[in-house]
Amino acid sequence: MSARRICVVTGTRAEYGLMRGLIAGLRDDDAFELQLAVTGMHLSPEFGLTWREIEADGFPIDERVEILLSSDTPVGVSKAMGLGMIGFAEAFARLKPDLVVVLGDRFEILAAASAALVAGIPIAHIHGGETTEGAFDEAIRHSVTKMSHLHFTAAAPYRDRVIQLGEAPERVFLVGGLGIDAIKGLPLLDRAELEAQLDLKFGERNLMVTFHPPTLEPGETTAQMQALLDALDSLGPETHLLFTMPNADTGGRELAAMVDRFVAARDNARVFTSLGQLRYLSCMRLMDGVVGNSSSGLIETPSFGIGTVNIGDRQAGRLKAASVIDCAPQQDAIEAALERLFSDDFRKGLAGVENPYGTGGATTAILDVLRRHPLSGLLKKSFHDIALATDTGER
Repeated sequence: MSARRICVVTGTRAEYGLMRGLIAGLRDDDAFELQLAVTGMHLSPEFGLTWREIEADGFPIDERVEILLSSDTPVGVSKAMGLGMIGFAEAFARLKPDLVVVLGDRFEILAAASAALVAGIPIAHIHGGETTEGAFDEAIRHSVTKMSHLHFTAAAPYRDRVIQLGEAPERVFLVGGLGIDAIKGLPLLDRAELEAQLDLKFGERNLMVTFHPPTLEPGETTAQMQALLDALDSLGPETHLLFTMPNADTGGRELAAMVDRFVAARDNARVFTSLGQLRYLSCMRLMDGVVGNSSSGLIETPSFGIGTVNIGDRQAGRLKAASVIDCAPQQDAIEAALERLFSDDFRKGLAGVENPYGTGGATTAILDVLRRHPLSGLLKKSFHDIALATDTGER
């Protein structure tokens, strides 16, 4: 039996970090022929040219699909999606994969999935069924689900939601969160190694901060970031702040400029365009908390037994551990959440926190399905109707 040509698409540092173990598993298994298509922020100098980290990890890149423009306006992002469809159509025509693997909900992934759909290439989608009510990623994620043919979900409610969208239960697999595998599979760096590599000193208290644009609230993006920065500034110099830059979403450049100005004026703050997965997770382990609106604060952070201050609605609807503190995107609300984060009562309760995204094993489970599931007949799908209660109430 010939090896299955599996094309993995990656467009961001975070998504690559989640899939790194899966990519290695595909490369090292004779049942597969790994193809790697790299796009989006990986190819941008502005976001750290993180394709170099992929090659440094020993993964040859088969296709580079350039899509990002020097613009993060709605027009610029829409044009980037159009370039993505063109680029992936050409890339898939050259690669001729048996299956395309995508993760998540970004506009690059929508472009890749659309091109694969039209080309008649089956799609496997990871982390479907989740909700993020404050970003247009919500609609993208569910759209990619409907284009896909195999589904790997991170929690039972997410599997149920994919089935609710009409996907056949036998094609929807509950595997847990890939981020947990990354935490367990990497030999994380200690404090001294990180301080040497990053040329910084950790403080008495340390916070990791990542704030992405809430894309369904375009008029409020900078105000929300300013509220966060003002709240962080109130903590004083003994709290060290480690920022990671926002994604290439609508309005992201303006937020990045605000972070740069904030960090330049303070000795207790540093910003990194890309830490890489190993240093990112190693830093997280040493933090007193994670602050912002990144999915990482909900999916990976609870496994380290530290708290998360989750700001605003970007992640609204996701499952959350008891270690997550939700707050409004306003200075007083963020300050109150930070006070709780550092409180003795809250910190004492962190030891018993369970991560709703599982305890690991997603990589192995996904590889097993990709190895054994028949690929013939995947393209044709029947809509799976679920039983609905009849509404007999009077109107």
